[in-house]
Amino acid sequence: MNLDQIRADTPALEGQSFLLSAGASLMPNPVVDAVIDHLRLEQRIGGYAAADQEQARLGGVYDSIAVLVNADRDEIALLENATAAWQMAFYAFEWRPGDRILTGRAEYAANYVAFLQTAKRHGVVIDIIPNDAFGATDPQALRAMIDERVKLIALTWVPTNGGLTNPAAAIGAIANEAAIPYLLDACQAVGQMPVDVKALGCDILTATGRKFLRGPRGTGFLYIRRGLLLQLEPPMIDHFAAPWTSTSGYTLRPDARRFENWENSYANRLGLGAAADYARAVGLEAIEVRCRALADRLRAGLGDLKNVALHDLGKDQSAIVSFTLKNHPIPAVLNAAAAARIVIGASPPASTRLDSDARGLSYVLRASPHYFNHEADVDALVALCAALG
Repeated sequence: MNLDQIRADTPALEGQSFLLSAGASLMPNPVVDAVIDHLRLEQRIGGYAAADQEQARLGGVYDSIAVLVNADRDEIALLENATAAWQMAFYAFEWRPGDRILTGRAEYAANYVAFLQTAKRHGVVIDIIPNDAFGATDPQALRAMIDERVKLIALTWVPTNGGLTNPAAAIGAIANEAAIPYLLDACQAVGQMPVDVKALGCDILTATGRKFLRGPRGTGFLYIRRGLLLQLEPPMIDHFAAPWTSTSGYTLRPDARRFENWENSYANRLGLGAAADYARAVGLEAIEVRCRALADRLRAGLGDLKNVALHDLGKDQSAIVSFTLKNHPIPAVLNAAAAARIVIGASPPASTRLDSDARGLSYVLRASPHYFNHEADVDALVALCAALG
């Protein structure tokens, strides 16, 4: 990993310690250039002509994402964000009263409210898979819960706070064994670690571009296993997803793009493809090692401070570090960090309501170092917390 070149590609790192890749990371120059170059092309020749001229590159984005997650390009759909991708897949299932959804205690709010709405509409039952002794979703507990009424297993791989990495592949093995569809939210995982949909055993995977992948906001993607996608009709379609083939009929596309619609931001899509290519060039294995090392360094430093409480779970911890400072309100700490040119964030309890309520947590501070950070960046945050006392 050429850290000097990586940092040169990210000029915003100059003069600040940016530790918020779990929110929206910093785009490297090649990503920004891909977006701006296409916008300039649209400015010169118009949007339609620009899309026609760049048709090969736009098509190549599907290849970039497919290679990133070890899928085939016809199993990839590009959407405007991860939530849209997740919802298009989830709401494609047909639900009956008594169907069960099995999910984890740290499930993300956007997903869980969809479960609640489906329970309200269709009489579906939401069951929570217990955690293991370390706070991760317990695969063996899942195995004991499976019966003929389980319609879907849905899990957030890396929760938005709490430092946890759930055992996604172990969950996938059980789901596959029971022939139950497995929907994996990989929003915080893609770009932070290698992602292999075949090794994970997931039927559906969703992710965003803006977080650890370092792509533009307003981008996301959906992977859906070929055998499953042909069984699902999207909850909403247009003439791109399902061409109007007769006066009284339409024909769904035979690929994952049946979950897309006709209009999109081509510039942002090119930025997403550039971000995927950039991450692969750096190396996802190397990225994971560095992210974990920096997060471990941050936890160790904060853990030595008597005024800091860490709120991370699991044996296999991610690069998201959650903590609070005793006797210091969250806004005061954020203001102090901003004054010191340290960029961190906060996560509300409503983001992971089940976990927050179970642990009695309110807002928590969230720091998420990425591979482009120096050790000095995490040390600066530790020093700030020590100085606040």
